[in-house]
Amino acid sequence: MKIRKILAAALAVSMLCACGAQGEENLGTGEPQENNAEPEEKVEEVDYMQEAKDFMDGFEATITMPEEYAKRRDGVEYPAVEKKNYYSTTCEKNRNVNVVLPANYSEDKEYPVMYILHGIFGDENSMTDSGTNIIIPMQNMMAEGLMPETILVFPYMYASKTQDVCTAIDDENAKAYDNFVNDLVDDLMPFMEENYSVATGRDSTAIIGFSMGGRESLAIGLAKPDMFGYVGAIAPAPGLVPGKDWAMEHPGQYTEDEVKFEDVMPRLLMVCAGDRDGTVGTFPKSYHELFDKNGVTHVWYEIPGSDHGNPAIQSGIYNFCKYVFKK
Repeated sequence: MKIRKILAAALAVSMLCACGAQGEENLGTGEPQENNAEPEEKVEEVDYMQEAKDFMDGFEATITMPEEYAKRRDGVEYPAVEKKNYYSTTCEKNRNVNVVLPANYSEDKEYPVMYILHGIFGDENSMTDSGTNIIIPMQNMMAEGLMPETILVFPYMYASKTQDVCTAIDDENAKAYDNFVNDLVDDLMPFMEENYSVATGRDSTAIIGFSMGGRESLAIGLAKPDMFGYVGAIAPAPGLVPGKDWAMEHPGQYTEDEVKFEDVMPRLLMVCAGDRDGTVGTFPKSYHELFDKNGVTHVWYEIPGSDHGNPAIQSGIYNFCKYVFKK
C-alpha cells in the first residue's frame, strides 16, 4: 500500500563532492576541476491509507448547517451561475454544465474544483436552485475562509448517446448515469482545464453528489481514487452493489467484495443521510456498513428527522466543505 514520491537530493552528498573538487587541480590546465555529477535522489514512501485515516480521524460533523450560512450577507459577493456547454466525445453531442466561480476569480491564480452531482431525473440546474440552496452557504464559507476559494461545477449527469433525458427508473436508464464517469474524465474535466484556471491533481479535485449523484460519486471515487482526493455522498441511491428496492432489482456497479481501495484512496470519504429518508431508505447506511465490513476508512453520520432533501443536503455540503482541500 506504499506509493513512492521523489524528494530533493541529499544535501550531504552534494557538499562532500563540492569540497573535494575545490582542492583538486586539473593536471593539464592547472585549473580547479568542476564537479558535474548529478545529485542523488532520495525516495520517501507515503502510505495513502494511513494518510486518509489520520485525516478522517479529525473529522467532526455539525449535524445541522448553522442557519446563518443559508442567507445572503452584506459585503459578500455572490457570483452568477455561468451556463456553459461542451462537446462530449462520450455522448457524441454537446452537453450543458453550470459553473460558479469564486468571488474575485483571477486567471493569475489556480483554483481547486468541486463537481456537484444531482439526483435521478435532475439536470445541471437541480443543485443550483434556490430550493436546494447550497451555493449561498458555500460562498459564505469561502468568504469566511472556512473553505478555500473553489470553482463549483454542476454537470448534467445523464450520459447517453441515444437519449437526452432519463425516462424511467430501470437498468437501461441507470446505465446512462453510470456512464457519466467517462464523460467526466474524458470530456468535462479537460473542458474545465482548458477554459478555467484550474488546479489539477487529486489534492485539488473533489466530487460530491445527492441521491443518484451520491451513488455515482461513490462509484467514481472507487474507480478513480488517483484523480479525486475528496469524495462525498448525500443520501446515495441504491445500485452501487446488487440489491432491490421499491423501484427495481439493481444489478450493481460493483460486487460487495470490490467496494474497497488497494493502493490509493481519497483523503476524505464521507457518507451521510437523513434518518427518515423514505426514498433511498437504509441504503446509505448499508454502504456505511459495507465499508466497515471491508475495512474502508470513511465518515458516516445521520441527520435526525430529515427525509430525502434538506436539511440533509445542506448538512452534507457544509460538513464536506469544512474539510475539503485541506491536509
